[in-house]
Amino acid sequence: MIRTLIIEDEPAVRKEIEWLLQQEDEFNLLGSATSVSESLVLIKATKPELILMDIQLTDGTAFDILNQLDEINFRIIFITAYNHFAVKAIKYGALDYLLKPLNEFELKEALDKVVAEGANGLAHQQQQLSILKSQATGTTNDLESRIVLHTLEFLQVLQLKEIIYCQSEGGYTRFFLTGDRRIIISKPLKFYDELLPEKWFLRPHQSYLVNVLYVDKFLRSGTIVLKDQTEIPVSSRRKDYILQHINHIE
Repeated sequence: MIRTLIIEDEPAVRKEIEWLLQQEDEFNLLGSATSVSESLVLIKATKPELILMDIQLTDGTAFDILNQLDEINFRIIFITAYNHFAVKAIKYGALDYLLKPLNEFELKEALDKVVAEGANGLAHQQQQLSILKSQATGTTNDLESRIVLHTLEFLQVLQLKEIIYCQSEGGYTRFFLTGDRRIIISKPLKFYDELLPEKWFLRPHQSYLVNVLYVDKFLRSGTIVLKDQTEIPVSSRRKDYILQHINHIE
């Protein structure tokens, strides 16, 4: 059984998670904590394999806990009440998180993933956490920032400057990368439009997201030409936005 802790300062949410965990045969609930200080004591005493961790606690954040641990040798599922800067950092690392109010099926899906990935999941998480920390502290500039793309077969770690453009394929997004690489991700383009910095990524059309680093020219007829001569359509209602954005590229 997977040794599990809950770190959550809202009693109703904590009791809900406890009840849901009790329905899962693969998990052994070791205890719960409600603060940063209490969590550090409990983690060191019980050595969990999985923690369901609220981001915002009464005396600090989940990052305060992680930064005070010598090593992080447990899986984490983050929990948050709203979509703020911390969630953006989590998305860059492709880490698992749940939004409140909790959805029973989403929680079960996250727990099933922990079981299915086993030790491989913990190994992958180490690099994901380093990306989360750099995002949360703002220690890198936009294009030097790293992002994790999560496919069924692997986790791909990239710097944003390696992304040339993205193309929507229904509920999927295809990434066109430097070195003639391509990766398809099972998330819609809207997810990455909200995640990637607008300073560097243009949305000229509902089906495309383009890194301005690779824009060669904008044809007033309604086309962006990239440095490799790829042509990206510009919707008529976004022409003024594209012109304004390109004129202000640093």
